[in-house]
Amino acid sequence: MARQLDEQIAGRYPVGQRLRVLDVGMGQGTQALRLARLGHQVTGLEQDATMVAAAREALCGEPEGIRERMRIIEGDGRDTGVHFLPGSFDVVLCHGVLMYVEEPDPLLAGLARMLAPGGLLSLLVRNADALAMRPGLSGDWAGTLGAFDTSTYRNRLGLDVRADRLSTLTGTLAGIGAPLQAWFGVRVFTDTAADDTEIPGDVETLLAAEERAGRTDPYRQVAALLHLCGVRG
Repeated sequence: MARQLDEQIAGRYPVGQRLRVLDVGMGQGTQALRLARLGHQVTGLEQDATMVAAAREALCGEPEGIRERMRIIEGDGRDTGVHFLPGSFDVVLCHGVLMYVEEPDPLLAGLARMLAPGGLLSLLVRNADALAMRPGLSGDWAGTLGAFDTSTYRNRLGLDVRADRLSTLTGTLAGIGAPLQAWFGVRVFTDTAADDTEIPGDVETLLAAEERAGRTDPYRQVAALLHLCGVRG
């Protein structure tokens, strides 16, 4: 996904331009720190105090120049209007957040308002059109049949959460003034791998295969996750 994001940024902005980035629901700050290391001015917004503490600890281990380019705010992604003025950012990330939000449309509309004209909105969501894939590949046939007619699932943390459909989000993004420009599949082949699976020696080949599948039909349509990129008009 990082490669896909970098490709979209490179296609919209001159090489070397320092962008204003907002990472909503940044978790432990993996993407935020990566972009700060690339020279961008990054703001991370996260409501989980444990994640905020982890992100701040990771940031403390970075060189001073990177620390100066990143700020961390503890808060809810649905309250971006409380923290920032409209049009304050060139890139807004919202990765792995929508599945925990019962009504995502107000959140997405708020994120779009944070974008400057021509700004990039990057979403990572669970693919509701492929919920039967994981139980099916695991041999859970009852779970497979039940997954065809739902948009909810139980994640690896044991939480009941929701998934999104590409067609629905395409309409939503058009309605909030940040129409879909590109979309990719994420975890086409590796979704059933256990969390403690060792990294294989040919990991670069694995990543190349995933990246190719993530931009190729019909493979990307059955990916566990969807990476959608909208652009503010």
